[in-house]
Amino acid sequence: MAYRGWREAMADALYGPRGFYRSSGAPGRHFRTAAHTSPVWARAWLTAARRVYDALPAAERGEFTVVDMGAGGGELIGALAAIAPPDWQLVGVDVAPRPAGLPKRVEWLAEPPAEVVGLIVAVEWLDVVPVDVAERADDGVRFVEVDETGAERLGAPVGAAAQQWLDRWWPLADAGDRAEIGTTRDEAWSDFVARLRRGVAVAVDYAAIPARDVGGTLTGYRDGRQVRPAPDGSTDITAHVFFPSCGGTVLTQREALRRLGVDGRVPAYGGDPGEYATALTEASAAAELLDPDGLGGFGWLIETRGVALEDCFA
Repeated sequence: MAYRGWREAMADALYGPRGFYRSSGAPGRHFRTAAHTSPVWARAWLTAARRVYDALPAAERGEFTVVDMGAGGGELIGALAAIAPPDWQLVGVDVAPRPAGLPKRVEWLAEPPAEVVGLIVAVEWLDVVPVDVAERADDGVRFVEVDETGAERLGAPVGAAAQQWLDRWWPLADAGDRAEIGTTRDEAWSDFVARLRRGVAVAVDYAAIPARDVGGTLTGYRDGRQVRPAPDGSTDITAHVFFPSCGGTVLTQREALRRLGVDGRVPAYGGDPGEYATALTEASAAAELLDPDGLGGFGWLIETRGVALEDCFA
C-alpha cells in the first residue's frame, strides 16, 4: 500500500469523501465527550454566553451569535437552543449532515460564518485538525509516513518551517522521540479567531505536554475504545493540542468551569426526594466535568476581541 505523510492521510481519513466525520453524529457513536455528560455542560456555556453578551456594547447585542464549531451530533448547540434567549442566533458547524431532530432555530453550516459577534466554541475540534508527525532518527528529524492499515515508516527530513516549530515548541532530543507538528493547528486557530469581530473564542481539548508525551500523542478511537490509528476512514484519529504555540489564555477545564459557577458539591437535602435525586445526579455530572484526572484536565484556550477576559471568565 502507498505511504504518505500523516497530515494528508489524516485529512482524507477524517474529512475525505468516505471520511469518519462525514456521517451524521459520528463522534457520539465512538467516544464520549463533555457534551454527553449532562445539562450541567450546556448551562455552563449559557453562563459564558450571557457574560459575553453583557460585555458587548448595546448596539451590537442584536447580532449576538453562539457558534459551535465541530458540532458533531449537535448535542451542545441543541441543548443551548432549549435554554438560550430566543433572540440569540445559534449556529452549528460541521462537515457532517444536519442531525435529525436538531431544533429549527439552529442554523447548520459546513463552514463557520465569516464574521461573528458573540461566542465561538470549539470542543474537541483542534485535536482533529490534521497534523504531520515527526520522529528523531539517527540522522536527524524525519516525517513519519503511514499507509491505510496504520503501518508506518520514516520519510523525508522535515522542512525548515517544521524544524523551526519543533525547535521552539517541541524539541526532539533522542532517537525515537516523536511529536505532532502544530503549525496546522496554529493556522486553524488563527483563522478561527479572525472571524470574531467582537466577543470570545474558546477551544477545549486535550493538552500536549512535550516533557510527558515523548512518544507523541497520535491515537485512534472506534466503538468507544482506544485503538491503533489507521487512516482508513473507519476510525477517529486524534492528537493532543500544544496550546502555547496557538497563543491566547489557557485555563484548565476545572478552573474555567469553576469560574462559570460549576462546583460539583453534594447538595443539602431539602425535603423533596425527587428534587434531591436530580440534584445529586447533577452534582455527580459536575464532579466528572471538574475531575483533574479526567475531563477537568482538558485545556481551555481563550481569545477575546473587544471585551475583557475578566468580564467573561472572572
